[in-house]
Amino acid sequence: MSLHATILLVDDDKHTREGLRTFLEGLGFDVIPADNGEAGLEAYLHEKPDLVLADIRMPGMDGTVLLEKIKAADPQAKVILLTAYGSVEDAVRAMKNGAFYYLTKPVNLEELEFLVNKALASRHLEVENQELKQALFKEKFYAGEIIFQSSRMKEILKTVDKVAQSNATVLIEGESGTGKELIAHRIHQLSSRKNFPFVPVHCAALSETLLTSELFGHEKGAFTGAAERKIGRFERAHQGTLFLDEIGEITKETQVKLLRVLQDGVIERVGGTKPLKVDVRLVLATNKHLLHEVHAGNFREDLYYRINVIYLTIPPLRERKEDIPLLVDYFIRQYSHANGRTAPQIASEALNALVRYDWPGNVREVKNIVERMIVLGGGSKLTLENVPEDILHTRGSASVRMPGAAAADTGRIDLMERELIERTLTEAGGNKSKAAQRLGISRRTLYRKLDEYKLS
Repeated sequence: MSLHATILLVDDDKHTREGLRTFLEGLGFDVIPADNGEAGLEAYLHEKPDLVLADIRMPGMDGTVLLEKIKAADPQAKVILLTAYGSVEDAVRAMKNGAFYYLTKPVNLEELEFLVNKALASRHLEVENQELKQALFKEKFYAGEIIFQSSRMKEILKTVDKVAQSNATVLIEGESGTGKELIAHRIHQLSSRKNFPFVPVHCAALSETLLTSELFGHEKGAFTGAAERKIGRFERAHQGTLFLDEIGEITKETQVKLLRVLQDGVIERVGGTKPLKVDVRLVLATNKHLLHEVHAGNFREDLYYRINVIYLTIPPLRERKEDIPLLVDYFIRQYSHANGRTAPQIASEALNALVRYDWPGNVREVKNIVERMIVLGGGSKLTLENVPEDILHTRGSASVRMPGAAAADTGRIDLMERELIERTLTEAGGNKSKAAQRLGISRRTLYRKLDEYKLS
């Protein structure tokens, strides 16, 4: 059954209408009453209820016409018709026109409860399937996959796969473009909640008022422009996963509201007074160092410790350079296919130029640059000429050299490699294990490089 479902009840008989309203509200549903077909249609178009109960025989617009107009507005709408014994044929005919089922009057309340739950379960399944199709489409064509071969990412994904089985809140820190939302998707898909919605919210893109309305929903008339009730993301994510991206951008006021949800598992729509229980697994992400934000007074300490149950840090691409060739190959194939071309090979000097670059935009930037190279390049091979000038001439982009570098570049690459290793060792305080990890190479390879460059 849909969470906090709303039922539109249309019947011109006041006693029947009030009796059914009392019964349905006693089951926990929100009921919108209407005393004729015209009022029922207007209420449906404005309120978008989860289910409609409508009498067939009413003056003016009867139940069959109401059904027809509702189905024209929303083919997925669920409508149960109420009919007197003498007009069962009308009800059967209406079912052929899209009614979910019919009930004869006087209504058997047990049968009504059964049919209401059945109709709502059917609607919930249809909505869920649609959201799943959209999520799969987005993941396939826009989100991509987690492409890696570095030991750092292997270790991170081992942890991800382990924590996915729990209901623990997960906080993911990492620079923009490192794939935090992909990690959140993976957590959801490997969890027991995978058959329920994955609902993302990009907090930085919304003002405080809009974000509060998006998260918690609002009642009709709650503020100027609130022409109808809105179901928030917490309700939509019931029994599933809610992903809050850029959580470090939310205001103190929203932080307090979020803290209450984490403590009590209860929300209230803006302008509402009825507490709503929600069962949601939270995954949060930020491109800020959230503990620094706590010390700076920008983020509540109590909320930080509430969300920091499982903490994951996604390293930037410059610290896992060995993933770059794999990513480049993946995006070459992806965008060649998307543009109806045969995937070209990439020359070693072009690949090494991409590997030497530091990628401040991380994986997202790799994706965009490779797409540009595919669109602008017309041959069977991508060469140095296809690499954008801003990447070729960016300073401070040296890295551990990849196999196959052109001989003419070897001396320059060796010098940059030596400087990178020296700088990384200094930043790691001389800790060779930490330096190797940051460079994305094994400890053994680092020792070989130290010996090769005569570095102590």
